[in-house]
Amino acid sequence: MDKLLEINGLTKRFGPISAVDNISFSVSRGEVLGFLGPNGAGKSTTMKMATGYLSPTNGKVSVCGYDVLHSPLEIKRRLGYLPEGAPLYGDMTPNSLLNFVCDIRQLNKEKRKTGYEHVVESLQLERVLHQPIETLSKGYKRRVGLAQAIIHDPEVLILDEPTDGLDPNQKHEVRQLLDRMSHSKAIVISTHILEEVDAVCSRAIIISQGKIVADQKPSMLERSSRFHNAVGIRIEAENSERCISLIESIPDVLTVEIVRNDDELVEIIVFPSNKTDILGSISNSIDEGGLKVLEMYVERGRLEEVFRELTVGGFEVGNA
Repeated sequence: MDKLLEINGLTKRFGPISAVDNISFSVSRGEVLGFLGPNGAGKSTTMKMATGYLSPTNGKVSVCGYDVLHSPLEIKRRLGYLPEGAPLYGDMTPNSLLNFVCDIRQLNKEKRKTGYEHVVESLQLERVLHQPIETLSKGYKRRVGLAQAIIHDPEVLILDEPTDGLDPNQKHEVRQLLDRMSHSKAIVISTHILEEVDAVCSRAIIISQGKIVADQKPSMLERSSRFHNAVGIRIEAENSERCISLIESIPDVLTVEIVRNDDELVEIIVFPSNKTDILGSISNSIDEGGLKVLEMYVERGRLEEVFRELTVGGFEVGNA
């Protein structure tokens, strides 16, 4: 696969503070990379250096083979960027802004028409095209910001919190759009919203204190969670003690945690030893005990827990 974005040894220091500390990674055509980290981890600083808006202290960034510092116009032709907060000209309308972007990008008549129609339809901007941007909702402003980033059909997209301010339906539509575009582009989504990664990303990098602490597929990160292959059970309260007793006698069960306990319903999570598949053993034990459960499910793992451990606990997950 073509490596459309390459970052090598990227470092940014502000006085004695290292906001980004010697990070390296590449993104190939067809990849959607979720770039994750807590506030202050260095996500936005990395994105600004990757797009040429901020010069690095050390390191190199190339887009489609062009060095960001030495060939700024070449990389901007191939790059679409949605900054944090979607800064826009509030006194312009979406229509005038998009035409302005087409002008400064020097799109010919055909590309201008195709790009304009595509973004207006894909991001459902028809009804606000002639309304001043400063009067738009946060969600519409975000959509206009995304529209300007993709109107020239770039090969590399760098999006900082692309669904910030969108309602659930709008988030779904934007994720579908990103999925359609992903086959021919390299896309980087900087976010702290873990559901975004699960929904659209084929790979995830987690950054903490300016350093990469994980670089894997989301599914592999989930597998490193202690919840991977854990079994959740909801059962009537009157049968819960017997159910827990039966489960605790299974050899591969490590521990049982009660996560809900009221007069009618008890919910438990059963953790396996070494993340073994224990669903079959639990089902057999419950059936043999003559018990009926209201619900039983298997956990894939929880990105939130892995994220918290990596960014607070301080350990690293090896690269895929």
